[in-house]
Amino acid sequence: MYENVINASYDPIFIADKRGYGIKMNEAYTRVTGITEDQLIGRHLKDVVKDGIISESVSLKVLQEKRRVTIIQHVNGKDLLVTGNPIFDENGDVSYVVTNLRDISALKHLEQELMKTKALADRYLQQIKVYQHREDTIRHEGVIANSPNMLRVIHLAQKIAPFNSTVLLLGESGVGKEVIANLIQKWSPRSDKPFIKVNCAAIPKELIESELFGYEKGAFTGADSRGRPGLFEQAHTGTIFLDEIGEMPLSLQGKLLRVLQEFEVTRIGGRRTIKIDVRVISATNQDLESLVKQGKFREDLYYRLNIIPIHIPPLRERQEDIPLLAHYFLERVNQKYRLHKQFTDDALLAMKSYAWPGNVREMQNLIERLVITTETDHITALHLPFSHSTSLEMKQASKTLKDMVRNLERELILKAISEYKTTRKAAQVLGISQSALVKKMQRLGI
Repeated sequence: MYENVINASYDPIFIADKRGYGIKMNEAYTRVTGITEDQLIGRHLKDVVKDGIISESVSLKVLQEKRRVTIIQHVNGKDLLVTGNPIFDENGDVSYVVTNLRDISALKHLEQELMKTKALADRYLQQIKVYQHREDTIRHEGVIANSPNMLRVIHLAQKIAPFNSTVLLLGESGVGKEVIANLIQKWSPRSDKPFIKVNCAAIPKELIESELFGYEKGAFTGADSRGRPGLFEQAHTGTIFLDEIGEMPLSLQGKLLRVLQEFEVTRIGGRRTIKIDVRVISATNQDLESLVKQGKFREDLYYRLNIIPIHIPPLRERQEDIPLLAHYFLERVNQKYRLHKQFTDDALLAMKSYAWPGNVREMQNLIERLVITTETDHITALHLPFSHSTSLEMKQASKTLKDMVRNLERELILKAISEYKTTRKAAQVLGISQSALVKKMQRLGI
């Protein structure tokens, strides 16, 4: 019975006598340590340690201290948690030491991994703290520049800000062209001067000339009897930002070109020219070169605007910025509504995997909606509309011909978009219309 009980134990057991000799070990001891009976039984434990079979003996420590002792023992490359328990005789002397052990090598590995993870998390937190303190470049009005692509944009904006050269900001809708314009204005010598923003697509075509260049009294029916200075005059000594410049009517582009060349305006109904000192920053999400070829945009105006072009990358090309941007907008919305919502790790991973066709503007609006509508304080991947649809598709996926065609379409479209950057060019390469490509992308969840 004694033999059966010891060998039935899943945990290793070793027994030494009061002189320090090994007298018994079970099968589990050999299984865990790799040590056989001939290496321990009948041998003094000092000799076992001397031969390097075990790193140190817990039994000898128990015999010396006459109490339970636990140590970390190294055997055959393993870390073992070893506990020696004394058995006392009627005189109070130790007659036997019973040792049991546990293999903690896996726990040691997990501890090391945990330490690495903690160190990595601490490094990320330190980086975020650095970003939070660099208000002028990293967190100014929503700009988060952790990715190399966006850092290049920020550094270029900072480099050209002190000069009065005309700047053309290029990029998809929602990437933050106006934010970069704000940075250039802030870092320029005109930072304390007027900064006039004009959305060329938002002003009716019949009014845009009077808005930009002003008019004299009595210039047309309904005009202010005192006349009115245009936005270029209002921007005198400062900066004017012409957003959506691609929407500028062709009939007005010639007059804008003259203003940019001569830096003077003539009001509608007026005869005198008015000298102005303005810096011009324009922006568009359109391909102006293509518009020039189509005759929809003046070539000379394009070259006049394109002195310093700055291409702002879409959010899908600056994945390093996505978690920081998400936390930035979350913090703002939490403060706005006095809430304490948080993102879970899977939500941030889902955000990094998403293509963000609406770019930063889409993210900002989505986060505000999530903060308001989510019932719990933790926003998970399941709360994200794109994550849910993707998960559903994966669950329903099967190896049918239809699914294989769908996957192939998705792969080809992603490759074309990655290489040619715009849906127009990608559609040409794929041999379909731009509208058909956009519909396919929406259907495929791209």
